[in-house]
Amino acid sequence: MKLFKGRKGEDLALEYLEKNGFVIIEKNFRSRFGEIDLIVKDGQTIVFVEVKYRLSENYGSPKEAVTNEKIKKIIRTAQYFITKNNFNSLYRFDVVSIYKDKIEHIKNAFTL
Repeated sequence: MKLFKGRKGEDLALEYLEKNGFVIIEKNFRSRFGEIDLIVKDGQTIVFVEVKYRLSENYGSPKEAVTNEKIKKIIRTAQYFITKNNFNSLYRFDVVSIYKDKIEHIKNAFTL
């Protein structure tokens, strides 16, 4: 169920982002440092997106699930992605929080 829920959340987030002009670069980028759910472009900016999807708030809101430990892994993975692909452009970290069918897009959710 968790894998299905995660994919559904990522699909909903990607659909939302694409409707808002973002262009997909990669889904589920993995490295030894961790995973990034979505990597997209917003104009000339590369955006590393963490997607959190919840059907209930029994364990807190979706955005509360982005812990400091998770942020560190995302940043390390993003740095690896940038180096590996020799990107020299602006980038930021966003969170797409989905609770039931409500989507909240938090731009610049965290920084280095």
